[in-house]
Amino acid sequence: MNTEKLSQRLEAVANYIPRGSRLADIGSDHAYLPCYAVKKGVVPFAVAGEVVEGPYQSAKRQVKMKGLDEQIIVRKGNGLEVIALGEIDCVTIAGMGGALIASILEEGKNKLDSVKRLILQPNISALTTRQWLLDNAWELIAEEILEEDDKIYEIVVAEKGDPLKPYKNLQKELLLGPLLMKQSSAPFQKKWRNELKNWQRILKQLENAAESEETILKKKELNEKIRMVEEVLDK
Repeated sequence: MNTEKLSQRLEAVANYIPRGSRLADIGSDHAYLPCYAVKKGVVPFAVAGEVVEGPYQSAKRQVKMKGLDEQIIVRKGNGLEVIALGEIDCVTIAGMGGALIASILEEGKNKLDSVKRLILQPNISALTTRQWLLDNAWELIAEEILEEDDKIYEIVVAEKGDPLKPYKNLQKELLLGPLLMKQSSAPFQKKWRNELKNWQRILKQLENAAESEETILKKKELNEKIRMVEEVLDK
């Protein structure tokens, strides 16, 4: 992967960046995504944010090497603290857990007033990301699921609007993704069949464990998840 050719998952993220927007890529690593977006003429300006010194220095070197210093600013800081109020209108956060993405958005939500689009790629627990969007009046406008190198990735895209609009069965759709459920693609089927097997294995272990309030609650939660996923896959 480089600034000319992104990984499949990052290219999918890039496809949702509105042309002409001012981008902030949080957790930018080597700044591949902002460099790609600027070189392709998708965005005129980008901020690459990194909290860790090593990736921060890697991003700075990448931007300098590509001669993009005037269009891409690399900043070191935690989450959205790397952007100024009103500076950015599109934010990408890719390659983190859903809970971490949600906490970054929550801690920096005062910086989101001028932001028109969020493009998020949680590695796990997309549910947590969807829940944050729902709680903070961001409407889910697109979802994508893909497989790359035997790993399955979900992409969640949101704009300010009616957060309940995509949902009909809230609990089930927060878990599986309301738009992904409609598509029911091969990666979607594969992901949730694997999850089912995992949950059924855990449930079997719990059946053999000493009964406690904790195990009773866990079994109830797993049975409910299994029921919801089986309903969707059976369709």
